[in-house]
Amino acid sequence: MVNIAILGYGTVGSGVVEVLDTNGKSIAKRIGEEINIKYVLDLRDFPGDPIQEKIIHDYQTILNDDDIKIVVEVMGGIEPAFTFTKQALEAGKSVATSNKELVAKHGAELLAIAKENTVNFLFEASVGGGIPIIRPLIASLTADEIVEITGILNGTTNYMLTKMAHEGVSYDAILKRAQDKGYAERNPAADVKGHDACRKIAILTSLAYGKQVDSEEIYTEGITHISDIDFKYANQMGMGIKLLAIGKKVDGKIFAMVAPMMIDSEHPLYGVNGVFNAIFVHGNMLGDAMFYGRGAGKLPTASAVVADIIDEVKHIETSIKMNWSPKKLELADIGRAKHCFFVRVSGAPEAKQEVIKALFGDVRLMSVPDVSNEFGFMTERISEFEFNDKIGRIDGVITRIRAICQEDR
Repeated sequence: MVNIAILGYGTVGSGVVEVLDTNGKSIAKRIGEEINIKYVLDLRDFPGDPIQEKIIHDYQTILNDDDIKIVVEVMGGIEPAFTFTKQALEAGKSVATSNKELVAKHGAELLAIAKENTVNFLFEASVGGGIPIIRPLIASLTADEIVEITGILNGTTNYMLTKMAHEGVSYDAILKRAQDKGYAERNPAADVKGHDACRKIAILTSLAYGKQVDSEEIYTEGITHISDIDFKYANQMGMGIKLLAIGKKVDGKIFAMVAPMMIDSEHPLYGVNGVFNAIFVHGNMLGDAMFYGRGAGKLPTASAVVADIIDEVKHIETSIKMNWSPKKLELADIGRAKHCFFVRVSGAPEAKQEVIKALFGDVRLMSVPDVSNEFGFMTERISEFEFNDKIGRIDGVITRIRAICQEDR
């Protein structure tokens, strides 16, 4: 029997308990060990819940109990999660976590501590919820040089953009609906401003290229400026708009960014809709691979956490090797990244056609029904630096959205 402790009895913590209660016997048969939840740490009590007999309020009880071999951190946030995790690893206990904020900021440091103490720090559920992506990156794809990782990594924003595309709903209306359905928090900033996706691509880029990528250094743009009118133009061009998180090697330099992007129907992420997430990986030998599934939710996320617990049970007294050095990865200047750009401009196209043609070449100007006194156009592939310089010379720009060009794939 392997005794574990769970830190936090919220959505994911209660999901871990449910997965182990439901599938515990079949898991034990597969790994030859029973996994027993000895403690659940929480500030609250849960009268009437069978878990109450295992609820404790003092972390030191877990830390000082030599019977506890694995600690499951599902509290969220940086503190006290970081302190508790670090102490557990130093005490010779493996840790499994779903905490993307913790992993993005301290992943390399905690992996080094785990290695020093011959234990494991695993975090499959921190990216993509129930979608397996961390394990493939550190095991299945080790023969490849990763050229690109591009993902739809936030279910809330993907749900919102899908409904805006298919139903013509405004941003404010669909945000309220997402909140009413429980897909978006009352304070949705982490999702709609791109911070959640940014932390996840920081983790994936760190693992893909073996060095620490700080999420604060990744260019991040959310969806708050995307409107239902943008989708009218996108639909006319046969394109969709997705919030993409990208880590990509170009000419030996690593670019990382999060931003809404227009993509056409040939792009592998075009058909990923609703609350689903997907991660596209391109390797120099493998070519293209896709990982798709529910990127959040109680049981999908808990399932990924339990998979890490099982891996740690299998590797007690041995460390699973992960290539993630604390040495910082220097990201390329995002201004040198190249994309196509879609631009909406107020006014009559005739009045500005010559200026636009002089700046961007013979681009096609377009309009959409029921939208007056404005027009749009799509540029050829151009660097961010060059685009920003040129677009500043056009009066009345309403919005700009990057697009994945054929040359980018």
